[in-house]
Amino acid sequence: MRKKQDRDIEKGYTVQQMVAKLRRLSDCLENDKPFRIQIAGESLNIPSRAILILNMKEKAKQRRLNFNFIESGISSGGFKSSASIR
Repeated sequence: MRKKQDRDIEKGYTVQQMVAKLRRLSDCLENDKPFRIQIAGESLNIPSRAILILNMKEKAKQRRLNFNFIESGISSGGFKSSASIR
């Protein structure tokens, strides 16, 4: 199996689009269901057992809020996803 390269994928959304995605994510998490999203043509599955971690980065005059989903019970090499909101 070929190892995937490290990469960052970002896509901008309107407020309405982001709200719809966050609402769908919330519904999945509340109902213990996996969440599937496609970002810039890349499909991503977030399992229902994922742990959510929020972190904020600040550089110069820019603040960045990251939503990180990490699969619980998996050591190195497990599921990890990051979504950023500026």
